[in-house]
Amino acid sequence: MTSTRVPPTEITGVYGALLKAFSRRMFGQVPEGAAVMWHQPAVLKDSMAFGRKVDSWNRLDPTLATYAAMAAAGAIGCSFCLDLHYFLTHHRGLDEAKAREVPRWRESTVFSPLERRVMEYAEAMCRTPVAVTDEMSADLLAQLGAPALVELTARIAFMNSSARGNVALGIRSQEFSASCGLPPLAERSADGVATA
Repeated sequence: MTSTRVPPTEITGVYGALLKAFSRRMFGQVPEGAAVMWHQPAVLKDSMAFGRKVDSWNRLDPTLATYAAMAAAGAIGCSFCLDLHYFLTHHRGLDEAKAREVPRWRESTVFSPLERRVMEYAEAMCRTPVAVTDEMSADLLAQLGAPALVELTARIAFMNSSARGNVALGIRSQEFSASCGLPPLAERSADGVATA
């Protein structure tokens, strides 16, 4: 029995072979989520294509982009997205120790005031209804500039959509970060005390 809500299917065809080869090269395995999404290959292809475009945007500092995506994923509860971005942090040469702390960013002492504002904004965007305030936006606009704030907002919106879809389909972490020797992500406990 699968852990996903839609059972994975066999990934076939030329594009499927390329997807599997790329996944194995990048992650050492084919994500179960890819096999779930393969029931409708156009959705997977288009989502991946847009994800690559989002990843190519360059007006926002890559570290802030990563923390925002991880904070959004954490707010939604997408363990797949959190683990994937932690894994990508390693492969992009970003600060792994700080990325590890994103799930408990409010309690952690490693983040700058700007990094905290970015993660606060990401969480506010993921609430229903959206809880972004004029003050949050004005502060980030002053610190980042309009192009970076627009990009930040769009990146968080994309992560919000992806994370909600993964959670709804039951797509969970496959421990990509463990495959490259990263310690587990810090977790916020019910009482606010971090656990490893």
